[in-house]
Amino acid sequence: MFRPKALGGALTALATVAAGVFFAAAVSTTPASAAGTGTGYLHTNGSQIVDSTGATVRLTGINWFGMETDNKTFHGLWSSNPWRGQLDTMARLGYNTLRVPYSNDALKPGATATGINDFVNPDLIGLSPLQILDKVIAYAGSKGMRIILDRHRPTSAGQSPLWYTPTVSEATWINDWKMLAQRYAGNPTVIGADLHNEPHAEGTNPAATGACWGCGDTARDWRLAAERAGNAILGVQPNWLIFVEGVSCPSGGLSNVWDNDPSNDEDCGWWGGNLSKAGQFPVRLNVANRLVYSPHEYATSVYRQTWFDAPDYPANMPAIWDKYFGYLYKQNIAPIMMGEFGSTLADPKDRVWLEKLMAYTGTGVTGMSFTYWSWNPNSGDTGGIALDDWTNINTTKQAILQPYLIAPSGGGPTGGPTGGPTGGPTGGPTGGPTTPPPGACTATYRQVNAWQGGFQGELTVKNTGTAAVNPWSATWTWPSGVTLGSGWNATVTQSGTTVTAAAPSHAPSLAAGASVTVGFTANGTASTPATVKLNGASC
Repeated sequence: MFRPKALGGALTALATVAAGVFFAAAVSTTPASAAGTGTGYLHTNGSQIVDSTGATVRLTGINWFGMETDNKTFHGLWSSNPWRGQLDTMARLGYNTLRVPYSNDALKPGATATGINDFVNPDLIGLSPLQILDKVIAYAGSKGMRIILDRHRPTSAGQSPLWYTPTVSEATWINDWKMLAQRYAGNPTVIGADLHNEPHAEGTNPAATGACWGCGDTARDWRLAAERAGNAILGVQPNWLIFVEGVSCPSGGLSNVWDNDPSNDEDCGWWGGNLSKAGQFPVRLNVANRLVYSPHEYATSVYRQTWFDAPDYPANMPAIWDKYFGYLYKQNIAPIMMGEFGSTLADPKDRVWLEKLMAYTGTGVTGMSFTYWSWNPNSGDTGGIALDDWTNINTTKQAILQPYLIAPSGGGPTGGPTGGPTGGPTGGPTGGPTTPPPGACTATYRQVNAWQGGFQGELTVKNTGTAAVNPWSATWTWPSGVTLGSGWNATVTQSGTTVTAAAPSHAPSLAAGASVTVGFTANGTASTPATVKLNGASC
């Protein structure tokens, strides 16, 4: 069914930077306790995604859109939260994979990225959309995250029912994919290609003119097109996964609805969400164990499907999901990676839908993979995990998703000196370090920026104790005359020369061996935090 992806008024909005006001970077990192994304390149084994060692991997990710729009790069770069800080938060919350929508416009030579707050993201000044993508991929990879590239639109003007348009040919679509596969060959952070976003039916009776599945018309059969593109990509990069979405109506149109006889109505669903014919007409790739089916699923806040008003809702939903895509997973045919699903949760039915859907995906590492739509708060029909400041999060949504998230396997602090203890235990005898007592910590400081009258910094505090600290609270001192401007990734306050960073409500616990990075701006002479403590223990 038709599912517009409205972006709201923030589509082209930029953060206003007043003269003399410098916005701050938000960076926080926490080492994951589980190897959520595995080792090396990924492949498939029946209904599971596995890593290079054969260990099962579950992708529990999120979409960060913008590269498919007129901005040609990630949205939210206009905010006071820099790009690294946003990735830090995603990883810390447990999103181990990033699905990146793009349009072919963003890949063109001379394409220009817009909507970037230069004060917050000075390292992005003058970079092309692809160069910015390079930086995001490199940083996400350092945190153990994986990247799925999603050809979301042929142009920034909007989505298309077919994989080609009068101005963007199939050859352009495939050649751009081959270019991306070559660009990121040898980088296992980038795991695959979501070939085309939401192929769907277009037109009404009696002719079907949109994407079909298994109809045999090479101009409309999405299954055949996915084979052509997937095999072309695998010819360049045989290690990639090929993510194939469904259609909306298998015939590519609504040719049997016009007769007012519901008994022969076609079985249509969400754009990209209908994989009901994939069992009968599977996608055939030249490299084995590379195919992942990727349906989309949405709530009534996006479009009021008939099943939301059924008398047995929500008990009717698992059977609907089984019919459209779940059977592929349950019959061990192929993995499912639900590429998009989301809601504003404004309608009470939506919350029930999301809770039921997450339970349907299963728990633990063997459950269905997914990438939630979206990180962005400016998705008009769903909202996001990030709130409008692109820093704080929607705790209601996060609480529903949290039990199903598997944190990335990396996530330690990057950049700046490694640092060591400045006041805590210094280790034991030469035979090896002693076990740090509960509450022990280390602290690392990095100055990010400085200007006349102020500076920006990041203080990373690691819990080197043997038990979690819950809730955690870090303190430090500054010289007289240095005052706090703003802080993030914690509730940061100042009293006299002492600054306190208290745990945010959505992440109160700091596990043993985990670290958190508190970002801040301050007024006065740039100064390194002194006498750093974690819950009273000196670092």
